[in-house]
Amino acid sequence: MTGVLRSDTGHEIAPLDDPGETPTPADVAALIVELQSAGLRTDADVETRTGGAGPSDSGMLWIEGMPVTVPVRTEEARRSPYVLRPEDDGGRAIYRDGRRLASVAASHRPRYYDRETADGVPYWKIALLHLDSMASTVVQTCNYWNTADQCRFCGIGVSLAAGSTIVKKTPEQLGEVSVAAKELDGAVDATLTTGSSTAPDRGARYVARCGRAVKDASGLPVEIQFEPPRDLAILDEVHDMGGSDAVGIHVESFDPQVLAHVAPGKARTGIETYFRTWERAVELWGSGRVSTYVILGMGEDPDLTVEACRRAVDIGVYPFVVPLRPVAGSLMEDWAPPPGPYSNRIYWQVAAYMSRRGMSADDAVAGCARCQACSAINAVQQPLLQIGPRPGSAS
Repeated sequence: MTGVLRSDTGHEIAPLDDPGETPTPADVAALIVELQSAGLRTDADVETRTGGAGPSDSGMLWIEGMPVTVPVRTEEARRSPYVLRPEDDGGRAIYRDGRRLASVAASHRPRYYDRETADGVPYWKIALLHLDSMASTVVQTCNYWNTADQCRFCGIGVSLAAGSTIVKKTPEQLGEVSVAAKELDGAVDATLTTGSSTAPDRGARYVARCGRAVKDASGLPVEIQFEPPRDLAILDEVHDMGGSDAVGIHVESFDPQVLAHVAPGKARTGIETYFRTWERAVELWGSGRVSTYVILGMGEDPDLTVEACRRAVDIGVYPFVVPLRPVAGSLMEDWAPPPGPYSNRIYWQVAAYMSRRGMSADDAVAGCARCQACSAINAVQQPLLQIGPRPGSAS
């Protein structure tokens, strides 16, 4: 290797002079942090998740074996100093300033997308493949949508309005698609989420029924995602249904002022209610099998965010820290992802604490914390697990 490139996070990424060279785990982590902020220009074809909820307008890549979703169709991406280029051997690599940084394996259009149900519904309208994880919003409506309580970052109604999905997926449909996703495209788990309901269970029972159908049909591990039910006893009922190996109960932001602005309905639920719900969920599903999204770049207090992530880790909850991914058509579509250095500081502090407490993505058997493609926290944690935290990272 000759020379270094100083990344925006301050990490010096060594370019690869020989196609056979492999970047260090720290270099890969630094690159992923930057790409999820700055985006990626593409001179090579890449499978893209376009519009709506999920990893919107993003290319799905394996960077040195790490699963990553990277913005490729945003304004930031079009200005990015990073570019994905084809190589003479048929592979792909990421370059900056003409210097090769990492090899890339791109995902391709899943084969099961070409199938449809007996009543003519294309499989891709029922569930999408995010790299190696089948994902579906089982009920594509939410009681917050088009009200004053609408989550400003959310695009659940955008996909429906675009005709790229259907309102409600049945357990039978999801089971059928999960078999095809596993057999044709190597799906290793399923992530099932739902819009919020006004019912006491907030939609948890139905998404659990769907999870049971997927597990019965394909045997895939399943994470189900829902809001805190009004009665914690519902968690016991959902767990006893046997339709989930993990659960995601997403607070989105630990900063009460930010949460009240970006997700008023969730703010009224209250952050302490999330903690009480997580505590019971960990008792049922186990440590590391309960997770929460923590979105960065919405104006939150970073110190408060890190402290709350540590509190979550202490009770066995995996804080899935992600940079804001603005969704076209959402109320925050004009926002930009947070700068890489900002996300990087929080990643390092949370990852270092998880390492000290013995928590990692290996604990998760399904869902976002297992997949990791929309976050860089697992990439950041890998060097820590090998060499220990860097000085001051857990302060």
